Amino acid sequence: MGSWTHLLVATALVATASRVAARPSVAAAAADPPAQYTANPRVGPGGARFKDSPHFRIYGATNDAVADGAIAMLEAAYTCFVEDLGWRSPGLSFRAFESTSPVYNKVNVYQLETLPGAAANAPTDLNLGLAWLNVVKTYMTEPSVVVHEFGHVLTYAAGPPGWIDQTRTGAWWETTANFVADTYLTSSRCARARNKYNQKEGNTLIDFKKSISDSFQVIVDGTRDTGNYYQAWPFFVYLFNNLDNTTANIFPQVWTKYRKGSDETPLHVLERIVAPIKVQAVVARYWARMAFVDIGHPKAQAAFNSQRRNLNYANLDSQGSGRYRVKSARRPRYMGANITPLKGTGDIVVNVTASMAFTASLAVKGANGVVRYVDMKGGSGQVSVANGEEAMLVVVNTPANLLLFDPFKLTAEANNGVDYQVQLTGATF
Repeated sequence: MGSWTHLLVATALVATASRVAARPSVAAAAADPPAQYTANPRVGPGGARFKDSPHFRIYGATNDAVADGAIAMLEAAYTCFVEDLGWRSPGLSFRAFESTSPVYNKVNVYQLETLPGAAANAPTDLNLGLAWLNVVKTYMTEPSVVVHEFGHVLTYAAGPPGWIDQTRTGAWWETTANFVADTYLTSSRCARARNKYNQKEGNTLIDFKKSISDSFQVIVDGTRDTGNYYQAWPFFVYLFNNLDNTTANIFPQVWTKYRKGSDETPLHVLERIVAPIKVQAVVARYWARMAFVDIGHPKAQAAFNSQRRNLNYANLDSQGSGRYRVKSARRPRYMGANITPLKGTGDIVVNVTASMAFTASLAVKGANGVVRYVDMKGGSGQVSVANGEEAMLVVVNTPANLLLFDPFKLTAEANNGVDYQVQLTGATF
């Protein structure tokens, strides 16, 4: 799959980076797209061998079955995200937001024998404002690869002003692309589109070893080999499903409300979207919901129920007399969290203290599967846990002010974890 580094390298070969255009006119936004988009061989290397569909052109596929399979998959993804969910068409140039008569271009897909360091990538022509896909032939019909890269194409198209040419959004491109791929594979929101093109519902891409066992990491961490930026996409599932009525239309707002040339993080955009609610509260509730994967994703929740016994919850060390302290290596970093199961029933009293800002809550899953949440104001809270219920303590690093951080170059401030202590009454860890 293409990383942000691959995107930048590929982009640099095509055109000099420049800023995207301003907010689209009403006329451009209201234009009706044609049934058949216009082929544009200038996007990418072009070629004499190709196969067309209404919105895509497949170059270099020598096997008609492979080309047809790729087309059906991509047309289904296009139908879901553009027609059903209303995302901006990837056939529109991100240089043409003010056009009153926009040209709708087919997205070019190039089958390759090899692609160093990746199964696929999504370069862009910054002059034309159009992206294309390069895909190694053995992955041409693999949605976790191809629809992931299509997610990058959608991100390029999505502005204005969008995330293009911004450093601090870099790792979030992969988070978004895997959100697109998983949504296409599993969500009921894409069911009509999948059915239209005879595409099977797939398995979730969720990786609990990162999203729960390593939940203490920075919320999107681009550190090579140990980061989570490909696995952090459940955060977008939570925002997309808007379970707590805070983030209606997160897409496309996460792009359209980005401040042009600001190099801010997507969390800064989210801060404007959810105002006057604090973004720290939204992140804290996301992590509380992740305690039992209560994020509106049935397949992810089912996977959690089958895998949870193998996850790492060893966050705390006992200090005796019901007192615990977080392990130094697992202190929650910037907008990261600890999710810790509690043992016990009846009245449970919890008190969390720390020298840094944090948000604590209790998630209690009932025997009927319904989860309730208890906000612990000032770090203190209590809950009654009945037989057949289970509780988890969730502690989140929520500083008062958002950091301007680059996930690929995390600072000591971003990696500074909350050193907290817990006093438990009526329960143990």
